[in-house]
Amino acid sequence: MSVIENNVKPIVEKYSFGVCNYLAEKWGLNESRVRMYFVYSSFVAFGSPVIFYLAVAFWLNIKKYIRKGRALF
Repeated sequence: MSVIENNVKPIVEKYSFGVCNYLAEKWGLNESRVRMYFVYSSFVAFGSPVIFYLAVAFWLNIKKYIRKGRALF
């Protein structure tokens, strides 16, 4: 592995909202394949999968906050 890959990959995984991980678990796929799907489909479809990605990220964050809110009461 290259130095850039060792330094960049943890940062991308930390700040990627967990969308690829969530979808990979739900669909029973490898997480790297889901990421590659988003990358390739973004090039082919001129960025429209990014809208889907951000919508799922928003939904996951809302879901996380709702669960935390219910746990407090």
